[in-house]
Amino acid sequence: MNERQHSAIAENLQQVRERIASSAALCARAPEEITLLAVSKTKPASAIEEAIAAGQLAFGENYVQEGVEKVAAFAGHQPPLVWHFIGPLQSNKSRLVAESFDWCHTIDRLKIAQRLNEQRPAGKAPLQVLIQVNISDEQSKSGITLVEVAQLAAEIAAMPNLTLRGLMAIPAAESEYSRQLAVFSQMTEAYDQLKQHYPQVDTLSMGMTDDMPAAIAAGSTLVRIGTAIFGARDYSA
Repeated sequence: MNERQHSAIAENLQQVRERIASSAALCARAPEEITLLAVSKTKPASAIEEAIAAGQLAFGENYVQEGVEKVAAFAGHQPPLVWHFIGPLQSNKSRLVAESFDWCHTIDRLKIAQRLNEQRPAGKAPLQVLIQVNISDEQSKSGITLVEVAQLAAEIAAMPNLTLRGLMAIPAAESEYSRQLAVFSQMTEAYDQLKQHYPQVDTLSMGMTDDMPAAIAAGSTLVRIGTAIFGARDYSA
């Protein structure tokens, strides 16, 4: 990676932070309320290093094996990095996530939660977890319906090695801001209800490069940004 690409990542991060701040200002929110998660899937360690140099410490990975390798590569980094698993999780890969990651955003069934709880190493802090909601009811997407959230939340809350922190959603692509806002607002309503029952709930993970302003306006506390930071992804490898 040459110096021009290096500086591009730092510049991109600055621009994304400015977008977060301006989107927050439009709805009278403080930018500090919104965590920026850099989605580093398919990107090399050198790109992550450049993001770290620009002050980014939270990273999201979609693929278990790739993510585990990156977590290991940056083990012991100071200040510590925070690793979020944000991809679909098959039960046969749950141990790797339980052992390596700090967060898992994509719990959508009891079996996965049980496995993560059982497989979390005794010496580690509880795994911070989010329930994934299929808010657009897409056949191709993981996640549960809004009416199923309360039951799964109660089951997760009883697990000692998991800490329920909130909800996550990946809505169907929608170009109109008003439509984006309407869908995200359904998630915010569910999130607010969840917070009433579980005081530790503080995270609403929604919003990506193309719909971040609407997500922030609706109340997102964590946006998952990849392309706007690292550029287009290369899936040919």
